Amino acid sequence: MSDVARALEERFVRYARIGTQSVEGSGTVPSSAEQLELQRVLAEELTALGAQDVVLNPQGFVLATVPATGGSTAPTVAFLAHVDTAPDFPASPVQPVVHRDYDGQPLTLPGDPSMVLNEHTAPELATKRGETIISSDGTTLLGADDKSGVAVIVTLVEQLLRDSSIPHGKIRVCFTPDEEIGSGIGHLSIEELGADVAYTLDGEAPGEVTYESFSADKAIVRIQGVAIHPGKAKGRLVNALTLAGKLIALLPQHTRTPETTDEREGFIHLVRMSGSAAEAELQFILRDFERDGLAAHGRALQAAVDAVAQLEPRASLSCEISPQYRNMRYWLENDMRPANLALEAVRRAGIELKTVPIRGGTDGSQLTERGLPTPNLFAGIHNAHGPLEWTSVQEMEKALDVCLHLVQLWSEEPAP
Repeated sequence: MSDVARALEERFVRYARIGTQSVEGSGTVPSSAEQLELQRVLAEELTALGAQDVVLNPQGFVLATVPATGGSTAPTVAFLAHVDTAPDFPASPVQPVVHRDYDGQPLTLPGDPSMVLNEHTAPELATKRGETIISSDGTTLLGADDKSGVAVIVTLVEQLLRDSSIPHGKIRVCFTPDEEIGSGIGHLSIEELGADVAYTLDGEAPGEVTYESFSADKAIVRIQGVAIHPGKAKGRLVNALTLAGKLIALLPQHTRTPETTDEREGFIHLVRMSGSAAEAELQFILRDFERDGLAAHGRALQAAVDAVAQLEPRASLSCEISPQYRNMRYWLENDMRPANLALEAVRRAGIELKTVPIRGGTDGSQLTERGLPTPNLFAGIHNAHGPLEWTSVQEMEKALDVCLHLVQLWSEEPAP
């Protein structure tokens, strides 16, 4: 294992052990105080490495600068990764397990022997013989999404500051909170980031360069029933939970759910439901690559709500749909230089290119919509948001190599 790979492994394991789960609806910025613990660690580490302008701002973002070499006036390039982990599954305490020299056999996770990485649950492992695989112990998610990206970026800073022979323009680094709940990046201004172009390291397999993402809306359905003692309920009770079940049954179950779609198909996804017989709330996310498809998902959900309301006029139902982010392609296709240079960096790193659209979104989706072109790069993230999440140290090393080629390519570009 190379010294760089050892540094990546050490950093990733150290970051993964720090719980940083974001909290939907917390009302604070960032949504959990735990994220600030890792942000403080990162700010101190960047300062120790010699980065300039290191700051942990009041909104929980860490920003730093690597000065340009040789007085370069090339465009300023930013690299971003998010520190929070998903709220979908328990995320603390994370116990990273390092599987060295992977031999191709199933990996049984020690904290829960029912959790096994094999050809069915992790088919990508088939090509990872000899690599260093990191998983959780099976009782929590790992946090490779996106601490793999964080480890790559810190190691990039270290490499650039140690080796002045690598030509590059001004580099900005940003570690963001609350990406998983979609609320973090809105608290960072483009001016504070201070870049002409940016890249998120929040992707999966080696070679992936993403310049197309889902468009996304969030929907909240509220159902107000009629409450009464169940002993006196006949003809009078209107059970909000029963109506919620009817609503779910009215939605397309075999064509528009995440578990029944892939590639360029969108979906309607019920992510959270709470309540009682008196009242219930259902939270949905709507996803599609095209605006028309996204709008169609919203109409389908509204039609189901209207149908339930007609079935039971004594109940009160509402459906509130709000935008989250839009497909970054809508803006990047007007200037493909950021994507094309990333593709060239992958080629120079000797890695096979993959340009599949991401069935999700990143901070880059919102930044691109706000005027800062921000494609997404791979970081070695696999099986995100669950106990079978894993990463490969060698994949992180390849991501670092791509970033090193990328800053050199941008150093050859004219000043903005």
